Amino acid sequence: MVTDQKSLSLKEKLFVIIFKADTRAGRAFDIALLWLILISILSIFLESLPRLSKDYLEYLYRIEWVITVLFTIEYIARIWIVRNKLKYLKSFFGIIDLLAILPAYLSIFIAGSQFALILRIFRLLRVFRILNLGRYVGESYSLLNALKASRYKIIVFLEAVLVIVVIVGTLMYLIEGETSGFDSIPISVYWTIVTLTTVGFGDITPITPLGRVVASLLMLLGYGVIAVPTGIVSSELARTRSTKGNGRTCPSCSIIIEDEDANYCKNCGQELKH
Repeated sequence: MVTDQKSLSLKEKLFVIIFKADTRAGRAFDIALLWLILISILSIFLESLPRLSKDYLEYLYRIEWVITVLFTIEYIARIWIVRNKLKYLKSFFGIIDLLAILPAYLSIFIAGSQFALILRIFRLLRVFRILNLGRYVGESYSLLNALKASRYKIIVFLEAVLVIVVIVGTLMYLIEGETSGFDSIPISVYWTIVTLTTVGFGDITPITPLGRVVASLLMLLGYGVIAVPTGIVSSELARTRSTKGNGRTCPSCSIIIEDEDANYCKNCGQELKH
């Protein structure tokens, strides 16, 4: 049954426009929001360019405030429309909507734009709402559960890596010394971390034969450092998927429900089907 748009109240019409992405008005509203977000992010990029910011700072400032006012109107409209206002304010998207407008108002009271710049970049997260990517967030719970299950193994592994880094860093300080750029043990530990992670900035380079041997062994060890955590998490993911047959999976957050008599998900409260 098609709803008569003329019989709808203002609140109902706004609800259709803001929350119903499958309607023509809803799609147009989401596209307009997407353009506003892209323009806002582009203005942040341009502000970081010294030459452009000096010439066009006033224009960028006006664009920022126009976008902020539009986002503020939309934020107030969302609060007015939803039934459970407190639930919306505390929700993920409610917090993101607030962060989209908060930086401009904070800049009035707080001197300096770096803090506001960090918050303004959070507007990009609103793309999840507009492109309906929130339905894929539930899949991340499988990865999150795997990380939680393997956290102790990863912690032990990182502790072992930390010990290796300190030992090799100290050893390289004794082998190379200040003439090669290893001015202190912290600098040598920094070089060890960079080499072990296969980043290799090249700002410090060993020149002695023994130092190069140690560096070569450290580079080979670096591949193992990358592979071990990946293997730990992958094994937990495989184990989680293999046990899915022993229980039900929540359609909202994808966590495994082992209790066969449970009617609701213990994690998100979603009603479960038997």
